[in-house]
Amino acid sequence: MTEIAFTPESRIVVVGLGYVGLPLAVAMAKKFNVIGFDISENRIKELKDGFDRTDEVDRQRLEASSITLTTQASDIKDAAVYIVTVPTPVNEDNSPDLRPVESACELLGPLLTKGAIVVFESTVYPGVTEELCGPVLEEKSGLKCGKDFFLGYSPERINPGDREHTVDKITKVIAGQTPAVTDVLADLYGAVTSGGTFAAASIRAAEAAKVIENSQRDINIAFINEITMIFQKLGISVYDVLEAAGTKWNFLNFTPGLVGGHCIGVDPFYLAERARQINHDPRIILSGRAINDGMADFVAERVCAQLSGAGKILVLGLTFKENCPDLRNTKVTDLIKGLQRRGFTVDVHDAAADPLEAKKFFNIDLVPSLDDLEDHSYAAVMGVVSHAEYESITGADLERLLETGGLIADVKAMWRGLDKPTHLRKWQL
Repeated sequence: MTEIAFTPESRIVVVGLGYVGLPLAVAMAKKFNVIGFDISENRIKELKDGFDRTDEVDRQRLEASSITLTTQASDIKDAAVYIVTVPTPVNEDNSPDLRPVESACELLGPLLTKGAIVVFESTVYPGVTEELCGPVLEEKSGLKCGKDFFLGYSPERINPGDREHTVDKITKVIAGQTPAVTDVLADLYGAVTSGGTFAAASIRAAEAAKVIENSQRDINIAFINEITMIFQKLGISVYDVLEAAGTKWNFLNFTPGLVGGHCIGVDPFYLAERARQINHDPRIILSGRAINDGMADFVAERVCAQLSGAGKILVLGLTFKENCPDLRNTKVTDLIKGLQRRGFTVDVHDAAADPLEAKKFFNIDLVPSLDDLEDHSYAAVMGVVSHAEYESITGADLERLLETGGLIADVKAMWRGLDKPTHLRKWQL
């Protein structure tokens, strides 16, 4: 068996410089010789100019980093470790789309030399690393997996916009194809995170651990969304209920919402697919997904029921979560479509999103500034994403935007304590 090629002086290549790959590459570059690779020339140009559109790495850290950035495959040949952080989305039918992972393997195969380790961080179902990635790498490299080169898995745990649980602080789960590979990954990741590492029993166990982390959250939120629907029909705000229930010491702190993003809104479908492959019906997983996918239209229906006739609605927030520019798989677009189907004209403002991306991906022209909007022009203003800018909105701000008798629709309980003018109405989940 070929010896592992990794030493502290070895080259490490991070493949894919998005929300996951870039923070990891920058953190590793503090300790190791790191090359960051991405197929997008525009992405590499922006990063070389010190701009990260994901807002995960600020200009100062980016410009101070020793990382080498490239789009050229020839620049990443003969590295000791390749870390693959490409996205794993779903297709239109919600089946896993593993093409980005396969493409990464096809790219890396011809570049591998004996002793190299290929580590995958992309979220997949159990078995993908060894059953799909290994054979593709073998075919393209002409080397033998597990003998000439080796596999590893270390699931990403990046939470976009989270400044507390960053890659240099969290516990990294690791798993290698052999004990020696696991030891290398422990040294590699252990050098860049204060949270330490946890060696999973196998690569498949590590893959499974990742996919259930987000599936568990999805199911818990689905329960809250379902009771929200029930309580709405009973005329009770779920936030009033959660506030009371939360006084019990072991009550789980989940809140209702539009469950989008690249992780929670996607990963359960990966687990469901693997379950089907082994002839198991994943009823709870898919039931939770169905509830969460239907939440946007439910909110649209409840808000429109408070309004008479057609009119204009201002939606505040488009990203999939607060204080983050990430628009991937946002469910706010489903809400907007639900409002439009019911006859309303919708304007959208977002305090964090890139207007060019909103236009490119959703054909939505974001309102540039709330200050420039015409006074008293909206039948309703909906607080959908709790960006800090929206949490600080006052009753006077909303009064200026709303028609007499207009509706303040608070989806995220941002304005529970709002001192509103008496002529305005208020609705919340």
